[in-house]
Amino acid sequence: MLTLYYSPGACAMASHAALEEAGADFALEKIDLKTGQQRTPEYLAVNPAGVTPALKTDKGVLTQNAAILAFVAETFPKANLAPVGDAFEMARFHAFNGFLASSVHPAIGKLLFSRPPLDGEARDQAAEQALAKYDILEQHMVQGPWVFGETWTLADGYLMVFTRWARQGGLLDKARYPKLNAHLDRVQARPAIVRMLKSEGLEPVAA
Repeated sequence: MLTLYYSPGACAMASHAALEEAGADFALEKIDLKTGQQRTPEYLAVNPAGVTPALKTDKGVLTQNAAILAFVAETFPKANLAPVGDAFEMARFHAFNGFLASSVHPAIGKLLFSRPPLDGEARDQAAEQALAKYDILEQHMVQGPWVFGETWTLADGYLMVFTRWARQGGLLDKARYPKLNAHLDRVQARPAIVRMLKSEGLEPVAA
């Protein structure tokens, strides 16, 4: 049995969505980030970094969305969740997810979730840096209708996390990001994503 440790609306949505897309048999363990549950001894025993997601498997615990997505794709190859078996295309899949993890997530996270909240010039600079990452996605990386063109992969669910956050923050301008807006609407309409959102007590973010 797989067990996913998650926090509603956080980046673990990507791993949660992946398990739904795979049709996996899994359990959910909610970690309340707002109350600091991620810093309790019980959760630190699962993931010493004190963040979500964490996926408990029969071989041990996996952390980091990019790693969990790869694990799910390779564990459920018949679900066609990634280009498993094609070394070049899998490298592209990992590269895209790596960009989300290492560039987009820190930038938008700093803008939206800094405590205390950013304001004034600091917020303006953080917004400029974050939106520059979205410009790269819009102009160079998302091929459409899915990230890699006509073929849906788990990278699409991962991207959804950050376009949802941007739209919730009033940052996903329709004129500046037509492809990202259309992609978010398309992903949020997928049955597996609808199930994931419902189980986390969330709704699609409307344009």
